[in-house]
Amino acid sequence: MTSPKTLLLCTCDKSQSIDSAALQAAAGAEQVVVVDQLCGSEMRTAAEHLSGRHDVLIACGQQAALFERLGEDVYAETQQAAPLATIDIRDRAGWSAPGAKPQRLHAKQAALVAAAQLPAPMAPAKTIQSAGVCCIVGPTEQAVRMAELVGDELGVTCIVNDAGPVQLPSANYDMARGELTAARGALGNFRLEFARLQPLNPAGRGALGYGEVQVSARSECDVFIDLRGGEPAFPSYQKRNGYFWADPAKTGELERIALTARERVGEFEKTVYFRLETSLCAHSRANQSGCTRCLDVCPTKAIFSMGDHIEIDSDICAGCGSCAAVCPTSAVTMTETPFEALTQVMDVMARVYREHAGEAPRLVFHTLGAGGDAIARLARYGDGLADDLVPLGLEHVDRVGHAEIMAAFGAGYAEVLILADSDTDREAVTAEVELARAMLIGTHNAPDRVRVIAADELSAAGDNAGRVSDPVLLVGGRRDITRVTVSAMADRIDTPIPLPAGAPYGAIEINSDKCTLCLACVSLCPTGALGDHPDRPEVQFTENACVQCGVCESTCPETAITLVPQLDVSKAALSARALHGEEPFECIKCGTPFGVASTINRIIEKLENQHWMYTRSDNVQLIKMCDDCRVKSQFHGENSPMAGGERPRVRTSDDYLDS
Repeated sequence: MTSPKTLLLCTCDKSQSIDSAALQAAAGAEQVVVVDQLCGSEMRTAAEHLSGRHDVLIACGQQAALFERLGEDVYAETQQAAPLATIDIRDRAGWSAPGAKPQRLHAKQAALVAAAQLPAPMAPAKTIQSAGVCCIVGPTEQAVRMAELVGDELGVTCIVNDAGPVQLPSANYDMARGELTAARGALGNFRLEFARLQPLNPAGRGALGYGEVQVSARSECDVFIDLRGGEPAFPSYQKRNGYFWADPAKTGELERIALTARERVGEFEKTVYFRLETSLCAHSRANQSGCTRCLDVCPTKAIFSMGDHIEIDSDICAGCGSCAAVCPTSAVTMTETPFEALTQVMDVMARVYREHAGEAPRLVFHTLGAGGDAIARLARYGDGLADDLVPLGLEHVDRVGHAEIMAAFGAGYAEVLILADSDTDREAVTAEVELARAMLIGTHNAPDRVRVIAADELSAAGDNAGRVSDPVLLVGGRRDITRVTVSAMADRIDTPIPLPAGAPYGAIEINSDKCTLCLACVSLCPTGALGDHPDRPEVQFTENACVQCGVCESTCPETAITLVPQLDVSKAALSARALHGEEPFECIKCGTPFGVASTINRIIEKLENQHWMYTRSDNVQLIKMCDDCRVKSQFHGENSPMAGGERPRVRTSDDYLDS
């Protein structure tokens, strides 16, 4: 049973219009209170309700920290404070361009409040231990300076890569000279490799020198500070926890890094952002390469091939969700923003908006960090979000794949926009956007209904007239919802929709002139899309199960298989159909079907009178027999290698008496 809730609304000094009744219904609140300056002259109202027993929801995001401190003060005085939650509706749905329709703004406010009432997914976490062992790599001057900045908190070793002078030895840190050749790991578990390593010899008087050269050396540390000034040691280095790279073009970099690096000591909680089901992975089978989509898109290189499946290093994973967005079998799913939770949020916001505005909204995915800041700046200093544009914040927009886009259309949005914070974000979603556009074209919809935009396009009005299909039931996995949405977006789709190369939907074609029906493709298909016939040589195919992993193509010894990326939403795609088959060859002895007729005939043609074993003999007849008959014929034949001489007649007592 949920606790009674009080909704506190603020007009922000009468700068936004609010429909209190609609918001009360969306929040499921028992009572609603509307004021003009909740963070100023009317803060007492917030304090009174925070000292009560009802849950409190304050519709203000800007002053969330203020209200949290107010709740702490109330608890300190009364030893009681109501549970508090805050939500922003002003920047996202209150301040908009001049001429914005109040009905749309009120509908958007209600949609945001309703979505905030959904339960938040709980992501598991793991514990990371850092003892503060730090390795600093770079020029002598910068490395020594950094060691002095962090040495009182971290145990430092400097590996310098130049011949710079060391003025005085220090007991606060160790020093050596060498060249970094490889780096792996993350906070608490970095593994570094060096070439031509020379430890510093601090003994003696005069200039310091380095000792004997080691051809190679390895080191482990908890914190890795990279001052070399060249390329970072890791891709997407900003997402590598415990790794600090100094940009030589910026001033004050050493001090900035030192402030954060000093805090990387102790026990830390690391979110495990993903869930991996290796049995569903279509990466490889029997050393035949298949799907590599997650390996190709992972920005941190946290994903590794482990033979038939992939593995993900949870220490390195930064939770961007690119792997889950492109995984065709849902072997990788996200725990923090699972697909099911996203579809539920999109569905609730679209439904509530339609109920209040009587029309379809548009949706924009944005990051909670830079994207949310851009929306806030646009609201205060610009025209704000367009009145029909509903925002959905994520940790990373890389999380948005074609299935999320199509699910939004299935929920009834007129347009789906993705706010890119950088060129990196734009590149990360390009392939999935192109795939969604191909589906729109195939359903006779304009492809620009999905776009990647910049912040200055958030105020632009959209055109949502006459282009939106009725919402569909968003139940099932990514492929199910995509298929249902595509089917609903067109009155009729007569032929499969062509898709870009690499799409996770499609058919396969078999060259019947090359195929020998060895069924290697059937035995290795990871999704069961390929099957065989129980009674005759035949390859069967269920298109809806095919993820275009390519295992069959790489397995086929005759190179007879070709992948055809497409989306067939007809009922025929749900059932198995024959791709290639032949009549079986019947045993000349017992009539049992075995093998493939064309294959047996080709073998006979190649061997009869062409090989010494099959010249002027009946051995060719053995090829035409099933296994059982072939063994019997060889065992009982005149030339049986197991046959002995003629057995003598058994002598009896009568033989001896008659002799």
